[in-house]
Amino acid sequence: MKEHNIQLTTPEIAALWTSYIQHSATMCFYKHFLQQLEDSEIAEIVKSALYLEEVYNREIENIFLNEGFPIPDGFTDKDINLSAPPLYTDLFALSYVYRVGQMVLPFYSTTLTKVARKDIVEFYDTCLKNSTKQYKKSLNLMLSKGIYDRPPKIPYPKEVEYMKVEPKLFSSLLGDKRPLNVMELGEIFYAIERNYIGLVMLMGLIQVTKDKEIKDYLIKGKKLAEKQVEIFNKVLKKDEHIGNIPVSMEVTDSMISPFSDRLVLFLITATTSAGIQLLSYALSTSIRRDLSMHYALLIAEIAKYGGEGLDLMIKRGWMEQMPQSLDRSNLYQ
Repeated sequence: MKEHNIQLTTPEIAALWTSYIQHSATMCFYKHFLQQLEDSEIAEIVKSALYLEEVYNREIENIFLNEGFPIPDGFTDKDINLSAPPLYTDLFALSYVYRVGQMVLPFYSTTLTKVARKDIVEFYDTCLKNSTKQYKKSLNLMLSKGIYDRPPKIPYPKEVEYMKVEPKLFSSLLGDKRPLNVMELGEIFYAIERNYIGLVMLMGLIQVTKDKEIKDYLIKGKKLAEKQVEIFNKVLKKDEHIGNIPVSMEVTDSMISPFSDRLVLFLITATTSAGIQLLSYALSTSIRRDLSMHYALLIAEIAKYGGEGLDLMIKRGWMEQMPQSLDRSNLYQ
């Protein structure tokens, strides 16, 4: 069989379809930021991020066209009001690029392990390389602007140590008496960081959303993010670590929404899904009982919240359906 006749597999279709939708949503935010940015360094980062997203989606469109596959609707300029006043400060725009990098890099690397067709492998390999460079630029600029709060530090150990199989020690290991290890400290830090960025974003969206049902949903999400920040800061303080207090990134006083309600709901459901994945990873790396309990309870609560958002989108006819296999039961009738 010739290589160009190899059809896309289901993981390849899923990856391309999901990427296209997510890129189109992210581009709307970048376009809004670029209308108002005053800091030239941040503007350059956002322009670069927007350019990459546009290139990625053009490539996906070409792949779908060659396959005779319908191109998703996604999000367009109809979902943004480019004449709206700025909703966030320049520093938040930079943190948004940084947060997008944190989300897409694991997605691209995981996708590379699930695709096989040469052009799709090369596409996601390119996405991973270019987006890694973009992420490093945003990280370095955050450091230079003083808005990157570094994770906790510990004194270096003096020597290599092994765990001892003793009942008393084993009980402590699985309980909440053992000091947090470096893996647990890192995951707690990033949980606080991403929820803080989410809080700032939600504050702005709540401020400009007029639809009561959507506003109530966003307020519920804000409370859930605040709850996570509070829980994990308490864990840090209990272990005599200084709680994570991120640098302020402000919301303006604008009351005009730059984004469609459909785009807002999609963004929240997408970031909620990413939050579940990241907390699940944190749960898999922690063997301290109190942390595992926090993670498990929060995952369940966040999953319920995400489900409510999906239901809201479906009810309003805003949820674009991912390609599905044939329903053979209908064909048999």
